[in-house]
Amino acid sequence: MSLSPFSRLHPACYALVVDDHPLVAQGMADFLGLHAAVAETRHAFDATSALRIVAAHGPPMLALVDFWLAEGASTSFIASLVAMSPGTRVLVTSADPHPAIALKARASGAHGFVHKGDPPETYHAAVTSVLRGQVWFDANATVLPSRSSAGCMAPREIRLAPADIGLTPRQGEILALVLDGLPNKPIASSLHLSEHTVKEHLTAILQKLEARNRVELIAKLRGVRIDGA
Repeated sequence: MSLSPFSRLHPACYALVVDDHPLVAQGMADFLGLHAAVAETRHAFDATSALRIVAAHGPPMLALVDFWLAEGASTSFIASLVAMSPGTRVLVTSADPHPAIALKARASGAHGFVHKGDPPETYHAAVTSVLRGQVWFDANATVLPSRSSAGCMAPREIRLAPADIGLTPRQGEILALVLDGLPNKPIASSLHLSEHTVKEHLTAILQKLEARNRVELIAKLRGVRIDGA
């Protein structure tokens, strides 16, 4: 679907809620009207319907998108929406406790992520920040499952290419081995690198993924599979 050059530059004054649960979508719309002063909200229950709305009414100023739709992850839709409408701000939400959801959303072009279990104050702060041209990916965005939640909602496997999270192919190879639990020396031997080189790459990986140490990195990417590694 294509949009006119004018509509690409000037998002319409409405918010688009994309969620395959009608009650949740209505609740999100009500929240935006009450707390974010959004005068008009349109609903879509799948990516195809959402793109039709954008094509018919112009790009929204804000899109609040559930990461998991009925057809699967919304990453392709997010990338398409950002390409169609660079002026639209995209805020992703999910009830999935998987710790890599926020990373995948960000790699797809989203401007923020909030967990569906976050309080209204967090949603308000996230929406406000995103509409001001900022991003909202704070430390609380990657929520690890608690023992009580893990039994009823097991995290889904997330596949990430190194480029999705700003890593080089070599850094992706090292990260994959780190996630497998290998220390630096076996990683160096496996990849025919010096241990010093592995340490340098690992330092860069920690910085790019905003993890303070190896333990935090592994926890943050629990269940992630690095493609091509």
